[in-house]
Amino acid sequence: MKIINATGLDFKELNEEIRKTDEAEIIGLEGQRYIGCGTENKRLYLCGFSGNGLASFMSGGEITVYGNAQDQICDTMNNGTVIIHGSAGDAAGYAMRGGEIYIEGKVGYRAGIHMKEYGDKKPVIVIGESTGSFLGEYQAGGLIIVLNLKNVAPVGFFCGTGMHGGKIFLRTEEKPLNISPKVNVSKAKNSDLNEIEKYVTKYAELFKKDAKSILNSTFYVLTPDSSNPYKELYVQN
Repeated sequence: MKIINATGLDFKELNEEIRKTDEAEIIGLEGQRYIGCGTENKRLYLCGFSGNGLASFMSGGEITVYGNAQDQICDTMNNGTVIIHGSAGDAAGYAMRGGEIYIEGKVGYRAGIHMKEYGDKKPVIVIGESTGSFLGEYQAGGLIIVLNLKNVAPVGFFCGTGMHGGKIFLRTEEKPLNISPKVNVSKAKNSDLNEIEKYVTKYAELFKKDAKSILNSTFYVLTPDSSNPYKELYVQN
């Protein structure tokens, strides 16, 4: 495995080094942007803080960050796995089309907005703690799972605004507040939990948590109340 020292490199220079290898440990990160952007079938281990746009347009492989990540990670990601041993900033998984993101801690605003799925491509975001406002805004597909391991309010305001596909799972004992009126909110059944079990189990394995105790908790599942939530905006014949 190649070791790349990112100290003093700008993001262009760093990504040039990444393109030369299939597997690398990157040390000395100083918040460089766009690490792994557009990569496919690479295995990268990032030590430090990654900047904006990590794994944007990524089409396969695996990136692990031993630290926090900044905004808009996995923008329009197609496939692969990103693992964050820390927290992430705003707009994580923006327009994500496939692949999986596992975030040990929390995320900022607008995580999972415009997520979509097609055919066998189903994007998944698992968040260990809580999120900011606008989680799943305009979500069109995929799964967002908030494990709320700190047992606080799992989401901020306007969760699911404009949602018209996919599902959001929130681990919480109380019915979540501040949810868009255009979203159905119900307590998750066993059949619902079966859908997320493998992702929760993987999260637990990655971050040394107890999957069984997490899955034995109360979850609420959010789904759009209509396949056509903007019908009232259209001209009616």
